[in-house]
Formats: sequence, structure tokens, C-alpha cells
Amino acid sequence: MGGNGIYSRTKDVEHAQIRKKPPRLACQRKMSTMGKVIKCKAAIAWETGKPLCIEEIEVAPPKAHEVRVQIIATALCHTDAHPISPKFKEALFPVILGHEGAGIVESVGPGVTNFKPGDKVIPLYMPHCRKCKFCLNPLTNLCKKLSLVKNPIVDQELMEDKTSRFTCKGKPIYHFMGTSTFTQYTVVSDINLAKIDDDVNLERACLFGCGFSTGYGAAINTAKVTPGSTCAVFGLGGVGLSTIMGCKVAGASRIIAIDINNEKFTKAKALGITECLNPRDFNKPIQEVIIEMTNGGVDFAFDCAGGPEAMRAALDCTTVGWGSCTLIGVNSEMSRLTISPVELIMGRTINGTCFGGWKSDSIPKLVTDYKNKKFDLDLLVTHTLPFDKINEAFDIMNQGKSLRIVLTF
Repeated sequence: MGGNGIYSRTKDVEHAQIRKKPPRLACQRKMSTMGKVIKCKAAIAWETGKPLCIEEIEVAPPKAHEVRVQIIATALCHTDAHPISPKFKEALFPVILGHEGAGIVESVGPGVTNFKPGDKVIPLYMPHCRKCKFCLNPLTNLCKKLSLVKNPIVDQELMEDKTSRFTCKGKPIYHFMGTSTFTQYTVVSDINLAKIDDDVNLERACLFGCGFSTGYGAAINTAKVTPGSTCAVFGLGGVGLSTIMGCKVAGASRIIAIDINNEKFTKAKALGITECLNPRDFNKPIQEVIIEMTNGGVDFAFDCAGGPEAMRAALDCTTVGWGSCTLIGVNSEMSRLTISPVELIMGRTINGTCFGGWKSDSIPKLVTDYKNKKFDLDLLVTHTLPFDKINEAFDIMNQGKSLRIVLTF
């Protein structure tokens, strides 16, 4: 009996081992999809003014100098809301939005040498060909691969061969800003990608794709905030708080934060701002208040709100002689800003910034600074939601109840 029992149990184990297939390694899963169309989940904007639709799409393999990326996390930015606003007339539909994501390389097309399957990467809406006169000039992060005359929101809507890698229900779907991160898999040009360290948390690294890099770089690269200076930051969303981080790292001694929502002041104070101002608390223009507080105006002002009133106030509150105003946010409905030549003749300067002036080569160093705790991205993330709740996330953002919302797959 005992022998038979042992024999029986042994055979059971053997049968169980036969039935139980060994787990597939990550590299095996990647190998099984390389060169093939991938079906996955994506949020598609079919038309203006309507919620996004979660659909099954087909993502074609990457062609020459293209990379297919599995998106792990993507954040929401107000730029993603512009194309679906009825007031925005330039949008192309249907489209997969999203430009602030992070993921893992699934496969690469012919000619790609800087990336390989398994690399952690950040898709970038600012290409970097490394060959054109813009890429070779340290004064700008522009690239000739951008149209340089079109609104960036409707640029890079197709791949280099003027076709899309996305289809849904038999229809081609437009790309968005060369990134399209509202999908489990996307295809980007190899010049729209930055490789980062393997041990980085992608739920935070996605913020380097736009919001953090834009605000932080506006202070560090564009305005070049100086030690001991006085700064004013208008708008305390994710970009505004990132700008404050940049001002602080650059050594500003006084940072004035301006917003119409008092609830935003708590996190701004945690970042080291010295004063908080709500324009609704005063019976005169906020720029006049700031000029009085600073004995003539601030050294550096940043508009992160994007409306004409905030832009006007940011410029007005800078000191004559050397005051610098940097415009970061742009309202989709705004087309003109009126400036008197006298304002500039008196020594003020006005700058614009795109992606904070960073070239793609700088992003890995930024990520390393984050790992070394030079700044805290946790302060910027107020919500983390599953990707299926993307429309709920848009509602929260549009109601002004968030800083950055991260969606995970």
C-alpha cells in the first residue's frame, strides 16, 4: 500500500508538471509580437466636443527609424483637451491624443540603433534629428522635423511616410504630436524618444514628457533665473509648480505665486514660495499689487495660465531695465497679445518656451536628478487612475481639481 501510494503521488506530480506550462519570459512575449500587428486598447477622439471612446485598435509594426512602445503610464495635460474643444478649429479626427507618457520598447524598425526591446523610454513631442541647423545650435531645442509654422498641436499627425500606424474599424487614425500616448502601444520616430534608466518609476517618469520639463526648463533654460532674484509665477497647475521648482533650484530668493484658486497655495508653499496672491482678493490689478510689493517689479515673471489677462499681468509686473517675462501656457482661443514698443524699449524682455528648452539628450540627466531627489515629482501627482477612466480624468482636470493625473494600463 505504502509503495503504491508513493508511486501514485509521484505520477500525479509528473502529470501536473506536464500539464503546467512553463511561464513565458518577457523577451519571449516581445519576440511573439515583433513584426506583427498588435491589437490593443486605445482612447480615440472621433469628433470634437465628445468624450473619448475606448476602442480596440490595430498598431502596425514600426517601419524604418521607428520604434513601437508599450505605454505603461500617461498623464493628462490641458494640451490634450484643446483638440476636442469645439472652439479649436485646427484639429484632425479621428485621433489618438496624449503626449505625456512613458513606456517600454516592444520592437524597433530597420535602421534604429539607439534603442532596443526592453528599454525604458519617454516619447517626446519635440523631435531631435541632431543634424539640422536648429539641433546643432545650443540656443534652441527646435528641429526642422517640426513644421515650425503650424500649431504644434496639429503637427506630426502622421509618420515620416505620411501614413498612420493606427487603424480602428478599418479606418486610419491620426497620430498626435508625434507621440499618441493614450494607447497601450504607440509607434514613434526614433528622434522623438529618450532612453532612461531601467530602475525609474514610469508612473512618475511620464511627467518628463511635458509638464514638469516645460515648467522647470522655463526657469532654468529659457529665463535663466539668477541667484537672489525675485520671481512671480502665474498659474499653479503642474507646469506652474514645476516652474517654482526651477526658480528654487536656480537660487531665487523670493517667489510670488499667483492663482485664483486658494487650494493651490498649500503645495506651492511646500515648494518654498514666499508669498501667495489671489487676484480676486484685491480691488486693483494684480500687477499693481506685485509692483508695490517688490519696489518696482520682479526680475522674472512666468505665465503658466495661458489667458490674455495673466499674460498681460506677467509682463506688467516685471521691472523696467531688465525684467524678463516668459510665456509658457497658451489658451487655445487666444491668437494675439498686444504689446506697446515702449514696454520693450524700457528694457523688459518677453520670451516663449516650448518643452522648457530641453533637447532630448538632456532628458536622461533630468531623470537622474529626480532619482537623486533634486526635486519631488510626487507633489505634482494628485490622482492615479486606471486608463479606462480617462474621461473621468478629463472632467477632474477641466474642473481645476487636479495638478497632474496619471493613467495606468
